[in-house]
Order: sequence, then structure tokens, then C-alpha cells
Amino acid sequence: MSRPRRAYKQAAFATSVVLLLAAGAAAQEDKKTDDDKPADPDTGESTVEEKTLGLLPNPLQKYGVKFAATYIGEVLGNASGGLKQGAIYEGRLNLAVDVDLQKLVGIDKLTFHANMFQIHGDGLSRSNLQNFFVVSGIEALPSTRLYEAYFEKQWGAKRISLKVGQLAADSEFFNTKYTDVFTNASMGWPAITSLDLPSGGPSPPLAAMGARLLVNVTDQLSLLGGIFDGDQAGPGPGDPQERNRYGVNFRINDPPLLLGQIQYAWNNKKGDPNLTGQIKFGGWRHFGAFADQQFTSNDVSMAAPGNSGEPLLLSGDLGGWAVFEQQIYRVPHSDDRGIGVFARAAGAPADRNLIDLYADAGIEFIGLRDDRPDDKFGIAAGYAHVSKRAQALDADYRTLVNPNWPVRSFEGLLTAVYQYQIRDGWTVQPNFQYIVHPGAGATLPAGPLAGKALKNASVFGLRTTLKF
Repeated sequence: MSRPRRAYKQAAFATSVVLLLAAGAAAQEDKKTDDDKPADPDTGESTVEEKTLGLLPNPLQKYGVKFAATYIGEVLGNASGGLKQGAIYEGRLNLAVDVDLQKLVGIDKLTFHANMFQIHGDGLSRSNLQNFFVVSGIEALPSTRLYEAYFEKQWGAKRISLKVGQLAADSEFFNTKYTDVFTNASMGWPAITSLDLPSGGPSPPLAAMGARLLVNVTDQLSLLGGIFDGDQAGPGPGDPQERNRYGVNFRINDPPLLLGQIQYAWNNKKGDPNLTGQIKFGGWRHFGAFADQQFTSNDVSMAAPGNSGEPLLLSGDLGGWAVFEQQIYRVPHSDDRGIGVFARAAGAPADRNLIDLYADAGIEFIGLRDDRPDDKFGIAAGYAHVSKRAQALDADYRTLVNPNWPVRSFEGLLTAVYQYQIRDGWTVQPNFQYIVHPGAGATLPAGPLAGKALKNASVFGLRTTLKF
């Protein structure tokens, strides 16, 4: 039996065990924040219940078919630092459909969700910065592509939920609700997973074929597990987005990626006057082969003249994370308005991963004024540490190639964003980002601009979001 097939069977067995553990769970009551509905990748809101401009007709909604459209456009520029200075415009149109098959054809508690992106414009991180904390969550190569397309079946009062199809992981795993105001991509799917996992892991703009199981063991305790194809773009050189340009590769034969998370929430019932919070512990396990960050297949440094030119391949990869979020002030007679703080941390082995330690933290102010209940303001900081093995490669280049070769250390992020709602469905977000040591201070050794030192960058941006 092949290793990928064996891994898939092991994952299926683990999923069955989780399902059995939940057999006696009590029905879940409504939470302050409903995490069981499809999330708009642009705003984090539910695509089923959302505030819009009211311009998109939905004549089939009474039959369970709802359409949604969101457009994000933004201008970003770095006044200093990075690879070069400049400004760009980028945009993304997101078209989504949600189908309640119980209303449409009478299949109990079965829904379908799909959405597609039309991406255009340039990317500031790709063109100007060469950094890890990609400065925009919509930055991607121009294309029209399918993103998610999946069925979801629920049992009980939202006690058990199973999704099957082409899925993203960033809206449910390793996430916190208090990052929704931020425009930096790593405030959604963190830089450690986007850089360490093949093709960036199942996150915008590349979802992956797979299945996700959510079990609400109690009103406070939940278990979340997922199995995904481990390389949704497929192996090969160049940008993964070019290898899966339209999002329709539907790959299922790559070594799998497993994600698991246990989460516990408190004071999370609607109407509960106490301050809500949540803690999550999770991790990933990938069954594929990963390149050593320093050595080639003949155990020689990539910087040495006698190297084979092929990286030393190591079996599998894994990592773990922890997430904490806590509301520290609640506007009276509301659930989500107030002040919330968050912190996330993660780690991975240094020999096969570019990033071996990651952390971020921040604070979000939500609707503090009664006359501006939907405005938000956030401040956050992030840290991504380059692994010791990758740093050792830089030291080899300094010894063997160029005594002035830069040694990468870490990349840091400081960001502040204000979200101003002009009206329901229309917001603008001025934002500032300060990137410390872009690319951890230098370009990648194997890249086209190898060995170039990069200075700290100041990035200014303005985003507008329209939900039709």
C-alpha cells in the first residue's frame, strides 16, 4: 500500500473516532458569534447573513438559493525600504452562491457553498518588498479562479458538521475573530503556515480538496479536524498559482495534510453579559517530502561548489499552534461590540521549514460609539523567525561565496487599521504597516536576487470594500 493511501486511511480512522466521541453530546445553543456558516474570505462575515448595499437581486432566496458579490479595491505603496519604492493598485471580485438543499429539494440540513475570484492588479509584497508578512490578504497573481466549492451536512442542533469538497482552512483553523479588521494576509492565515506548507496550504487564493469535521462536544468545547490534499497546485517549479491558475486542478493524489484543533470558549451564549473568550490548541501533520533548508542530497551545503544541486529530502512535516482571544470590554446590551485582544503562537522543525517560530498579538476596538456601531480599529504586531538551519545556509554563503552575504534573522510587523463604514455594505480602511527586516533582512539565497539586503519598509494603504 502506498504511503499517501495509508495516510488517508489513518486520517479516516481518526475522523471516525472523533465522531464516536461526540455521539452523546448535548445539542449546542446559539453562540454570540456563529462559526458554523460559510465565511466571506474578504470580510470574515457570513455569506448567508450579511449587511449589503442591497443592489444584488436574490429572487431565488425563498427557495434556498442566495447569491453574494463582494469587491475589494486597494492602493498600497511603500515610501521606504524593501526592494524598491513604489505604489500599486489591486482588486478582487468575489462571487458566491449558497444553496440550502433542505429548502430547495428537501434534503435535511444539507447546504452547498461555492465562490470564485476575479483577481487583477499588481502585488506590493511580490513586486516591491519580497517580505514574508504579505501586506494584503487579496494579493495574488491576476486570474479568474474557482476558490471554494463544498457540501456541508449537519446533524443535531449544529452538534456535528461535515464539509466535503474544495475547502480553505484559514477561516476555521488557527484563526481568531479579532483579526478581521486587519488587511495584512498573515493576520488571517499566518506566515508560518503559508511559507512552510506546500503551495501555501489551503488558503486564499488556493483552496484544496478535502473534508472537515466539526464536533461541538458541549456548548463550550469543540473539536475540529480536517484532511486535505497536501499540495493543491501540484509539485513543480515556479509560483504555485501558475500551476493551478484557475483553481480547477482538484488534486487528490498528493500526500495528505492533516489539521486538528481543540477549542474551548467561555461566556459565549447570546445575551450572556459576561466577557467572552476562547482558547485553541492545534497542529498540522503533512505526509510528503520536504527539502532540507541547508543540505543537498549528497550531504553538502547548498552553498558549497560540490553540491549535487538537489536538496536533501526529509520525510514529513508537522507543527503546532495556540490561540487566545478575550473580550476585555463589552458595550452594554450587545454581544460583539467592545474591545478584544488576541495572541497566537506556533512552531515547526527547523531542519525542513523556513519559519520555525511565529507569534502575533493585537487589540481590536469594535463599535465603541453608538452612532458608529460598525466601525473598527485595530493595532497588531507579528514576528516570524527564520529557522536555524536556514540561517546556517546563509552563514555558509558568507564563508564560501561572499564575506558580505547577509544572514537572515526574523521579520517583524507593526500595523494599524481603521475601518469606517460609509453605509451597510460599504467600508473604507486606511492602514499603515511597518515591516521590520523584510524577508528577514534579505532575499532568498536561491531566488533571482539572491543575497540582496533589504531595509525596513513603511507601507501606507487605502482599501474599500463593497458588498452588493
